[in-house]
Order: sequence, then structure tokens, then C-alpha cells
Amino acid sequence: MTQSIKTSVDAVVFGYDPEEGVSVLLITRKYEPFRKSWALPGGLVKNDESLEQAVNRELKEEAGIDVNYLEQLYTFGKPDRDPRNRVISVAYYGLVRPKDYQLSADTDAEDVAWFSIKKLPKLAFDHKHIVDVAIKRLQGKLAYEPVGFELLEKKFPFSDLEKLYQSLLSHELDRRNFKKKIMNYGFLEELEESIQRGAGRPARLYQFNKKKYFELKENGYNFDLFI
Repeated sequence: MTQSIKTSVDAVVFGYDPEEGVSVLLITRKYEPFRKSWALPGGLVKNDESLEQAVNRELKEEAGIDVNYLEQLYTFGKPDRDPRNRVISVAYYGLVRPKDYQLSADTDAEDVAWFSIKKLPKLAFDHKHIVDVAIKRLQGKLAYEPVGFELLEKKFPFSDLEKLYQSLLSHELDRRNFKKKIMNYGFLEELEESIQRGAGRPARLYQFNKKKYFELKENGYNFDLFI
């Protein structure tokens, strides 16, 4: 039997907003199968491009955005995942600030929008499974590597960092232990500045020291944030 397998890419782009929480970028398919259904941005890899070039092209064509950093998630290859052909999909995921992007649907996408991960519509193909795997990967990564600082303002109250982690993990943190852990690593600097929000006391501001963080990573430091 002649082997006939196609390769595609899919992008799970998570967005974080302090008010809206965590969302995922979805497009509406213009053609069959699953016409008019919501799906992840993605498509077949061309003969002359790498996987990374393909996923970036699909995001640009279907959603009108460029994402600086995407990490390879997993390869999905069940024989019946696409009703047209045998298609293996290499999925990527990333985390961005939605307000930094102007969405624009094009090519084989009719619409593009952000959806809360808690209120996802019915998705085409096996894309709900892909999103679930990406959520678990992101949550697992949070336990051993500080991520998401680029989603906050350059200077931020510590409560914003707590809210980010609680949104990504979908549960409450032990606030005292979490702050103690973060501060002990030395990559978060407390500033002599405060911010007033509401009627409460002014909150002290912090900033992320990337140089210190990367020094720790290069030295093989293990970040056990929730142990």
C-alpha cells in the first residue's frame, strides 16, 4: 500500500488580560469540512517551508498576527482526525497580550476572535483536545519556570502577578508562600514606587530582572514554585 500522509500545523495562542483572564485565539472556517465552525489557526505545511515557517504563515494569513515566540507542543496523529486525508498535525502554543494585536481574518478564515478558555465554543476536528493538552502543558510549565512576566506592565503590583498565576492555574494560590518563593529567587525587584487603585492603601510596584533570571537558568537552577 502506498503511504499517503500529509503534515499540518496548528497554533494554540493563549491571551491574558487582567480583567478577562485567559483566552485562546480561534478562527471560523470558510470551507468544508467543518465550514462555519470555530477552529485553531493552522493548515498544511508547504513543500518548501519549515514547520515554524508554516505556523507563522498560517497565523498571519488566518488571524493577521505575528507571534514572536511559539513553543512546539505535541504531534497529533490519529488516523481519523481529519475526514479528508490522513493528516498529522504538529501543534505549537504561545502566550501573548491580546491588546497588542489587531486581528484580521483572511484566506480560508471567515472570522477570528478571542474566547475565554472557560467558555469555548464547539471546535472542529480534534482541536478541543489540542487546546486541553496545551492548557495542561502551560499549567505544568508554571510550576517549574516563571512565565508570563511579558504579559504584565513593566512595573506592576505583586497582586497582578498573583492574579496572572491564578488565572492560568484556575485555582487560588497560597499567597504568602507564593510571594516568599518568588522573592527568594531574586529575579523580582521591589521598587520605591507605588500605585493607587481604588480606595485601599497604595500598592508597592515591582519589576522583573531578566538578567538575573537568565543567569539562574544558565546555571541550571530549578524553579520549584509550588513545592
